[in-house]
Amino acid sequence: MEYLGSCLCGAVQFKVEGEFESFYLCHCRYCQKDTGSAHAANLFSSTAKLEWIKGENNVRVFQVKKSNHIKAFCMTCGSAVPNVQMEGRLLVVPAGSLDCTLDKRPDGHLFISSKANWDEALETVPKYQRLPNEE
Repeated sequence: MEYLGSCLCGAVQFKVEGEFESFYLCHCRYCQKDTGSAHAANLFSSTAKLEWIKGENNVRVFQVKKSNHIKAFCMTCGSAVPNVQMEGRLLVVPAGSLDCTLDKRPDGHLFISSKANWDEALETVPKYQRLPNEE
């Protein structure tokens, strides 16, 4: 399988060739901080290959001290982009960075003991096609 992706500003573009073994929604405090949301949504592969199409020199990697938490991002827009971890044995791809359809569904939620208190029964919250004042 081939997956294409990019950052928000388009300075970084990439291709992933291969399959993702897992897809997790992580609710740890690190993932909440680095996404600004309730959780991160990351795809994992030990066999897929990452190819930078454009902007590899615009990618920076940050690791939280004394942790295994790593985030790669575009220096221009701050969007999360793929990174290789565990001495090249694991590819981590933010699901939202893909520009193509992803058929894989999440395999589960991680670190739910850190779950945001407002992240409950979200299916009951009103849904809008656009901004509420535009409907």
